[in-house]
Amino acid sequence: MTKADDLVLDFFGGSGTTAHAVLELNKEDGGNRRFILCEQMDYIHTVTIRRVQKVIENNQSGDFVYFELMNDAANFRTAVRNAKDEAELSELFDLAKRSSFLSHRVDREKFEGFESLSLLDRRHLLWDLVNSNTLYVNYSDVDNGDYDISLEDKRLNRLFYVG
Repeated sequence: MTKADDLVLDFFGGSGTTAHAVLELNKEDGGNRRFILCEQMDYIHTVTIRRVQKVIENNQSGDFVYFELMNDAANFRTAVRNAKDEAELSELFDLAKRSSFLSHRVDREKFEGFESLSLLDRRHLLWDLVNSNTLYVNYSDVDNGDYDISLEDKRLNRLFYVG
C-alpha cells in the first residue's frame, strides 16, 4: 500500500501502467503521489506518453513532465547505420578516433586497415568502436562544451537532480 505522498519509481515504464495506477489512486483518495518512469524504447512517444496524457485528461487532474536523455554515442551509431557510402563512413571513422566514446575493447590494429575493409566490415568496426556505457550524456558532463547543451536543458537537469 502506498502513502498519499509517495514517489513511485518504475525503471521499466513500458506502456505506462504504473503512471496510470498512480494517477487513478490519487483520484480515488485525493493523494499526491508522484511517479518517475524510465523507458528506452521508441514506443514511449506513441504509447506511454499518450496513455498518461489520456488518463490525466479523463481524470481532469494530474500532470507530468517528459524528459529524454541526450544522446551521445547513440547518435554516432545512428549515423553509422544511416551512412550511404564509404566517404561518410570515413568521416565517421575520423570522428570516432577523436571522440571520448571509444571502447577499450577495440583492436587498435584494425584502425590501420580501415580503408581496405568492405563497406559492411567498416560499418561493423565503427559500430564496435562505441563504448555502450556512453550512449547518453552523463549528468556530470552537462557543462562540457563538446555536447552543446542549452542553458534551459542544463537548468532542467539541475532541477531534476539537485532540486
